[in-house]
Amino acid sequence: MAGIAIDRVVKTYGSVAALRDIALEVADGAFMVLLGPSGCGKSTLLGAIAGLEPIDQGRIRIGGRDVTDLEPKDRDIAMVFQSYALYPTMTVRQNITFGMRMRRAPRNEIAAGLERTARLLQIEQLLDRKPSQLSGGQRQRVAIGRALMRDPKVFLFDEPLSNLDAKLRTEMRSEIKLLHQRLGTTMVYVTHDQIEAMTMATAIAVMRDGAVEQVGSPDDIYARPASLFVAGFVGSPAMNLLPGELADTPDGPVVRCEGIDVPLPGYAFRDRPQAGRPVMLGLRPEVVTEPGPRAQLRLAMDTVLVEPTGADTIVRLALGPVTLTGRFHPATRLSPGSAAEVGIDLAGASLFCAHAGTRL
Repeated sequence: MAGIAIDRVVKTYGSVAALRDIALEVADGAFMVLLGPSGCGKSTLLGAIAGLEPIDQGRIRIGGRDVTDLEPKDRDIAMVFQSYALYPTMTVRQNITFGMRMRRAPRNEIAAGLERTARLLQIEQLLDRKPSQLSGGQRQRVAIGRALMRDPKVFLFDEPLSNLDAKLRTEMRSEIKLLHQRLGTTMVYVTHDQIEAMTMATAIAVMRDGAVEQVGSPDDIYARPASLFVAGFVGSPAMNLLPGELADTPDGPVVRCEGIDVPLPGYAFRDRPQAGRPVMLGLRPEVVTEPGPRAQLRLAMDTVLVEPTGADTIVRLALGPVTLTGRFHPATRLSPGSAAEVGIDLAGASLFCAHAGTRL
């Protein structure tokens, strides 16, 4: 077993709280992504798991073993950093096997590990090259290969793809995800890139100001954000957030937004809805689109901006003070200034308290 249990961990730098009472469980074999903006504490938390950042309070367990006071080398983890940190004068073969050679591992064990790792990462033909002869993606594979040679209980990744261009990032995302599927080893991955998080993770912990805002599967985080922060941070384009207030009607509760009554069919309220309560209504851009059979609300709106992306067209729309971003078919004929018939699928709506920012 190689799950990770983080129990009420606190880390401060003088008067600054970098980690505030963090409680988090990473299941054995999970691919957990720590997601959040710069300065939210995600790299500090990863460093605490690795033993690179001593903590002020709390306990950390890996595979059921308390590692809080252990040195990094004794935690049975391997870490891949944003910087490849390869030795420029060594070949790929020497870089990958360096750690095992320093530990004086048997030669046959080193050879077997190198063969297995090179085959897994498809770098057999690169073993005799120097880092200067490799592309960025190849260097990152070598850095991962060096970590793989340890056969650890847990892999820790600290924004390993930040130095790569967009095409290589996409390729390496797939490579790391495939690696996880093949190995089944617990992985914790830090990023501020929501696309990386959504495409790679089996679970995501969204962090803000040193605390965990929400933990869940990518689907849960995207479809049922627990707070206004998560709703606004996850998703591209961002979720539409409309101020309004709850009102009762004979057909059930609605949100009144600038004179528009928005019904909430089947919405699962956590508490009994209170008429007159100020709220924020959240609508993902993909539920704002051409009218169709799933649309419970239809509006005539003005087109403000059209942004073709190839796979679809992002359209900004307005109706008086109400503005929405929608995701339309790539062949849409809309143009700035034209009228648009808009259908909204309200089954995917989210509702938040306007004051506390929490999901209702």
